[in-house]
Amino acid sequence: MQKQHNFTEGNILKQLIVFSGPIMLTNLLQTSYQVVDSLWIGNLLGANALGAVAVSSVIVFTILSFVIGLNNAALAILSQQKGRNDTEGLTRYLNAFVVILIAISILLSASGFLLAEPLLNLLGTPDEMLGSATIYLQINFIGILFLFGYNFISTVLRALGDSKTPLRFVMLAVALNIVLDPLLISGFNLGIKGAAVATILAQGIAFIYGLIYVLYRKLAPFTVPSLPKRQEVGLILKLGIPSGLQMSVISAGSAAIMSVVTVFGGAVVGGFGAAQRLDSILMLPAHALGTSVSSMAGQNIGIRNWNRVRSIAKYGVLYNLSVMLLIGLLIFISAEHAVRLFIQEEEAVAFATMYLRIMAFCFPFLGINFILNGIVRASGAMYQVLVLNIISFWVLRYPLTALFASLYGEIGIALGMGSSFIVSSGVAALYYRYGKWREKELFKQKSD
Repeated sequence: MQKQHNFTEGNILKQLIVFSGPIMLTNLLQTSYQVVDSLWIGNLLGANALGAVAVSSVIVFTILSFVIGLNNAALAILSQQKGRNDTEGLTRYLNAFVVILIAISILLSASGFLLAEPLLNLLGTPDEMLGSATIYLQINFIGILFLFGYNFISTVLRALGDSKTPLRFVMLAVALNIVLDPLLISGFNLGIKGAAVATILAQGIAFIYGLIYVLYRKLAPFTVPSLPKRQEVGLILKLGIPSGLQMSVISAGSAAIMSVVTVFGGAVVGGFGAAQRLDSILMLPAHALGTSVSSMAGQNIGIRNWNRVRSIAKYGVLYNLSVMLLIGLLIFISAEHAVRLFIQEEEAVAFATMYLRIMAFCFPFLGINFILNGIVRASGAMYQVLVLNIISFWVLRYPLTALFASLYGEIGIALGMGSSFIVSSGVAALYYRYGKWREKELFKQKSD
C-alpha cells in the first residue's frame, strides 16, 4: 500500500516537495495525451488540423468544467475529513460524490456530443477547420466518463495524502496512447479521428485498471454506490456548484480568448495552438503545487490549525516562484525550437515564438494565483474563489487581451494575457490576506 501522508504534522517544505513531485509527473503524463496528438497531427496533417484540435480542446474543457469543479469540492471535503480522522464521514461523502459525478458526466457527454458543431461555430472556428474539429470534439465527448473516472480516483487518493498511486494509472494510459496514436492516425489512415479514438481507448483501459487496483489494495473506502443522504448531497452541491462555476468561468474565459485569436486567421490560430500545448507543460509545476497545497491545507483546516496553513501558503509561493522563474528562463531561450516540434509553417512559428517569449516571465504570477486560491478553496470558500476567477478572467484577462490585440495586433494577445496574470496575482494576495475565508466551517468540530 502506498504511504498516505498526514499533513497535520512534520516538515512542511519536505512534504510539499515529496507530495507535489508525483503530481507534477502525473500531470506531465496526462498532458502528454494532447502533446502526442499534437505532434502527430501537426507534422502529418498540418497547422490547420492542429488548430482544429486546439479549438476543440477549449470546448471539451468548457463542457467538462463542472465535473472538474466537483473534483475540487471533493478535494476540500475529503481532505478535511482525513485531517479530522473521520473514516465514517469519509466513506459517506465518497459514496455521494461517486453517485453525483457519474450522473453529471453522462449528461455532459450526451449534451456535448449533440452540440459540438454549434459550440464550435460560436467560437468563430475557421471553415477549413470546422469539420475536423467537430469530429475530434464528438469522439472526445464519447469518452468523458473514462476521463472523469480515473481523474476522480486520483483526486480521492490525493485528498488522503497519496500522490504516488495515480502515477500507475496515468503511465498505463500514456503507454497505450503512444502505441495507438500512430497506429490509428497513420496505420489505419484515420487522421484526426484516429488521434481522438486512441486517447479515449487509452483512458478507458486506465480507468478500469485504476478502479480494480484501488479496490483490491483498499486504498480508499469505496463502497457499492447507494443513494446518498440529503445532508451529504446538500453540502456537495453547496460547494460543487460554485466550484463548477469557477471552472466554467476559467474555461469560458479561455474560449473567449480563442475568439480573439481566431480573428487573425489560420496561421495565428495554429501558432497559438502550439504555444498553448507548451503552456500546458510549462504550468504543470504551478498546477501541481496548487493541488498539493490544497490537500495539505485541507487536512489542517479540518482541525483549524491556522499557523500551519499560513506556513503552507508561504512555502508554496516561494517554491512556485523559484521553479517557475527557472522554467521561464529556459522557455525564453528555447521557444522557437520548442514550437517547431509541433508546426513548421513560418508565420505560425513566428507568432508562437513571440507569444511564448513575452509570457515566459508572467507565468510565476499565475502560479501565485494557483497557490493562494488553492488554499482558500480548501476551506470550502468556493463562492469567494468564484468571484476571484470572474475578476481574473472577465474583468482582467479577456478585456485586456481584446484591448491590446485591437491596439497592437497579434502581439497584443500576449501583452494582454501577461499583464492580466500580474494584476490578478495581486488581487488573489489581497483576498488571501484580508478575506474572511477562514470563517468557513464545513463540519462541526469534535469535542475534546
